Amino acid sequence: MGAGLHIGIADHLGWAVAVTATRDHEVVDRQRIDLVEPSVRVAPIHHEGGTWAQHGSRHVDDATLAALVTTVRESATRATRHSLDRLAADLPSCVVSISLRDITVNLPDDIAVLRRPPYESRADAIMYRQVIADVAGSMGWEVHIYDARTVLTQAASLLGTRTDDVLSGPRARWGPPWTKDHRVALAAAVVAGR
Repeated sequence: MGAGLHIGIADHLGWAVAVTATRDHEVVDRQRIDLVEPSVRVAPIHHEGGTWAQHGSRHVDDATLAALVTTVRESATRATRHSLDRLAADLPSCVVSISLRDITVNLPDDIAVLRRPPYESRADAIMYRQVIADVAGSMGWEVHIYDARTVLTQAASLLGTRTDDVLSGPRARWGPPWTKDHRVALAAAVVAGR
């Protein structure tokens, strides 16, 4: 992989931690980015279509839920495009890759099935990751997928004795916050940039 920057993403519903590093694993940027526009429901399937009363489900019908999912996906696409454009403009050189948590889960297309366990708790997160992958791909960035359970170990095997300095050192250089999300995102960028 040539010169350029690698972004690792630790996503949540509607937002993400983005850590950008050089091929030599130096952090050049870390920020929280928006993945959906303000005032848009961040988890349409889980919160609006789920079967659990504690999630505030209004028991909307399948057609209404499908329309809401479409609205949220469109908003996510606009917000993600804006966030990634702004992030890229802030960086000192071009982005080569972006790394995302696993999006390979085979989700059904049927909204009536998606709104039931076990899918309803994962569908919204997968939607955001798919949107990030689509937007990043349209920007010419390579999209890498990582397993959040193993990426720290994978990065450590590549970094050897530099592991602690590379993954935890940015807290001293950049100051707080430097959370597990930041370390995971950086580890994903390290693995992608090997």
